[in-house]
This record gives sequence, structure tokens and C-alpha cells, in this order.
Amino acid sequence: MTPHHAVEITLTRPATRGELRYARCGVLLAANADRTRLMAVHGARSPSGALHALRRRLDALLPIDVLNTHYPNRHGQILLNVALGHTADRALRRDAAVVGQQPQDVLRQRVTAALTQEKQERARRLEDRLESLLAHHTPDEVLACVAVLLYGRQHHPACAAP
Repeated sequence: MTPHHAVEITLTRPATRGELRYARCGVLLAANADRTRLMAVHGARSPSGALHALRRRLDALLPIDVLNTHYPNRHGQILLNVALGHTADRALRRDAAVVGQQPQDVLRQRVTAALTQEKQERARRLEDRLESLLAHHTPDEVLACVAVLLYGRQHHPACAAP
């Protein structure tokens, strides 16, 4: 029996109803409200095989930006399937050849570095905001306010949406 893999599809623009209807003829898809993200469950021997098969099947039908596995693998990684433009692909291959690595390894390193940098920047922004709050409020006041906000979001999830 072939295992099935959950795949998230991010589109470059909202899919039209016609595009979705046509794409659903070959693949079961669930769309979010604004039709910019889709979910599919696809049978394949491996998660990367599911990404590759869906890219081949849907690329001409939908404005696909990125396909990724919905669940992390046993190493905690989400797999991506990105179709690069000719210029970007050539530059990536050139850079990989310079350092003696595979293009996918160079891309993985760059994506990981960008995500790490984004995480650090978010932490720095949060720290800056907390420092600003603590300049005008006591730690007890800030902590009490956070507790009220978090408690309210747990018990009133509709209010938690940004």
C-alpha cells in the first residue's frame, strides 16, 4: 500500500474558481478562504515524491509558488519544492559549483540562514517592545496584562484572530 503525504501548496495569487475546479479533476484539494493556499493528500513512496508528483500534475493548472510537506519528517524538517526561474537556477548552480556542493544543499543553507535571521530579528523586536513597556510599567503589570491576554485567547479563540 502506498503511503499518503499531506502537502501544502502556496500560490503566487488567488486561484480562480475555474482554475480550482479544473485542478480538482485530477487531485483532491482543499482551499483556504482567499484561495492562496491549498492542501492536498497525495500517495507516493516518499514525501519528496509526493511534492514532485503534485508539481508535475498541477504546475500548468495553478499559479504555484511553493509546495511543502505539511508535517515535519523524522528529522524535524519540512520539505520544500521550489521552481526557480532560469536566472536564479543558473546563479544557484554556479554558486554551488564554486563551493563544491549540490544546488539543493546551498539553497537549504540559505533558507535556513534566512529563517534563523528572521527568528533573531523577531526576538530582538519583541525584546525592544518589552523594554519599552518596562520603561513605563512594572514587571508585575506587564506580566498580569500578558496573562489576561493569553487567558482570553484560550477561552475566546474568535477574539484571538489578528
